[in-house]
Amino acid sequence: MPALKLTDFTCRITWLGRVADRGAALTSAPVESLAARFDGPEGEAHGGIDRPSCSRVLHLHPRDTTIRNVRQFSILSVEELAHIAATMGIVALRPEWLGATMVVEGLEDFSHLPPSSRLQGPDGVTLVVDMANRPCHLPARVIDDHLPGVGKRFKTAAKGRRGVTAWVEREGRLSVGEELRLAIPDQPVWAPLEMAGAPKSAPEPILIK
Repeated sequence: MPALKLTDFTCRITWLGRVADRGAALTSAPVESLAARFDGPEGEAHGGIDRPSCSRVLHLHPRDTTIRNVRQFSILSVEELAHIAATMGIVALRPEWLGATMVVEGLEDFSHLPPSSRLQGPDGVTLVVDMANRPCHLPARVIDDHLPGVGKRFKTAAKGRRGVTAWVEREGRLSVGEELRLAIPDQPVWAPLEMAGAPKSAPEPILIK
């Protein structure tokens, strides 16, 4: 049996962007389409097959150790961007201010998609979800450039709603307006307490096709 289950859940790409030089600026520039290669989005500063380790993985690897790059894409959702903006007390939060690669619409609770889920496009292009992204302080500076004094609200408002990072499993092209279909791992949630002898409970049902 396949280890991944195609679901009936889909989302639509509403925005695509690219950061040409993250050393110069976090802001991404909007594009109508982009090529997804094994080393990430074409022309994207966050691309590459590997990357130097950062503070997110210091408990595993010393800083600047070469590791696999599973953060090629930063994907956000329309729904969660709206929630973050409302929590910050502003009308809208632009994805380019956050250095986003892609924004999608139609998948609720997007930031909590199971790790290793797949988002697949019409031509077969497939992105693998690594995990939920964590809010950081860097977007605050960009937000303040547009809305002075507001940036400091971002990190708290975005907790649990910062989207996901992802990497390319199958090459192809992504375009604004296209639909992506969700596949999820066909396995129960890890339950270490059950392994230790606690009473087993029935797994929560997962809606799949």
